[in-house]
Amino acid sequence: MALTFYMDVHIPAAVTDDLRRNGIDVLTGQEDQTRTADDEDLLDRATLLGRLLFTCDEDFLTIAAAWQHSGKQFAGIIFAAQMGMSVGQTIADIQLFAEVCSPDEVADQVIYLPLK
Repeated sequence: MALTFYMDVHIPAAVTDDLRRNGIDVLTGQEDQTRTADDEDLLDRATLLGRLLFTCDEDFLTIAAAWQHSGKQFAGIIFAAQMGMSVGQTIADIQLFAEVCSPDEVADQVIYLPLK
């Protein structure tokens, strides 16, 4: 089963649009009407939908650590720091994960971008 993604509201539309052009299944928080959801609810929603959450919000690192410690499961998080990554590199890194990883391999994990 291929990875599918849930984009936090702070992710630029250019990233989402290019991923879709490349055949990646992406849902945005805006499309899912979760623009004002708190972070834990957003991670719960992404997990319920079986989607890996892509974010640049550092609060999710704290949430993920707490959930990992308590054993609460989540679909996985891809985290990119807000500075230092081009749109092109972001797309390439996410596409690589989509092509080579399964949902089981990324579940309950935080993946940091950039990969290089």
